[in-house]
Amino acid sequence: MSTDPPTPHLVVAVVGATATGKSALALDLAERLGGEIVGADASQLYRGMDIGTAKVPAEQRRGVPHHQIDVLDIEEDASVAAYQRESRADLDGILDRDRWPILVGGSGLYVRAATDRLEIPPTDPEVRARLEAEAERVGTPEMLARLHALDPEAAGRLEPNNTRRIVRALEVVELTGRPFSATMPRREYLRPTITLGLGLDRHLLDERIARRTAAMWADGLLDEVAALEERGLSRTRTASRAVGYREALAELSGRLTRGEAIEATTTATRRLVRRQESWFRPDPRIVWLDATDPRLLEHALGVVEAAGRGDLGVPGRSDDG
Repeated sequence: MSTDPPTPHLVVAVVGATATGKSALALDLAERLGGEIVGADASQLYRGMDIGTAKVPAEQRRGVPHHQIDVLDIEEDASVAAYQRESRADLDGILDRDRWPILVGGSGLYVRAATDRLEIPPTDPEVRARLEAEAERVGTPEMLARLHALDPEAAGRLEPNNTRRIVRALEVVELTGRPFSATMPRREYLRPTITLGLGLDRHLLDERIARRTAAMWADGLLDEVAALEERGLSRTRTASRAVGYREALAELSGRLTRGEAIEATTTATRRLVRRQESWFRPDPRIVWLDATDPRLLEHALGVVEAAGRGDLGVPGRSDDG
């Protein structure tokens, strides 16, 4: 690998499950390449959601500009459509400045909203609320059966226990009259991109999650959530459902003890990791790296340089969504 960084003309995306070290690698890459970071984490969009999202504190960002972090007040609901518009503008702006855009996050849909040719279908809060209430009343299997009758392709591709996505699919069908599968993302980059995935042994990852969850409570997550609740956290659909924040709210209300809240957060984070892995692992465009590799940065830089030469077939494309 050459000592001089390649000329910036690619988006570098760093993806993977929670607690694999994405933020640290993204900072290292930004320093070595001369880059700026664009977040792709729905919860890190919120000002004040810091401890529970493992947000890198401002004083630890090494002078690297960060975008799409701390851009929403807690009473606002995050929108994939708004994120897509703003993140793409950030990526283009960074390239225009002859800097390297480093997109980093574990929210798979947000990553693809920024990097892929992805149509964001409309939404309607009243329709969504009605369908969510129905799901609560009749159960997820009944809603999935309804989707199967309307859009069998989408029903077959969604996780059978993911109530939120099933409700979203039914909402899109109702609002557009088209199958939800017609708007599901295809693996086609909007601009030249190389995606690095961080992988970690499941046992090690589970241990990291347990330690990180305990540390969040020790570092003051409950105080953070109490302060956010004064600003309306529990009334915000996106923020109040974030892992850790939901459980801390339950502790504040007395529905869970501290031990129960920590255990529930650990379990929920492990479930989240399984969903993240099922989202990222099938994507053939991702170049996977060992998160414990002592030469991780050098290997990541090698992949970026190879992609810049065209050796990895950038931009990648696959239509199996």
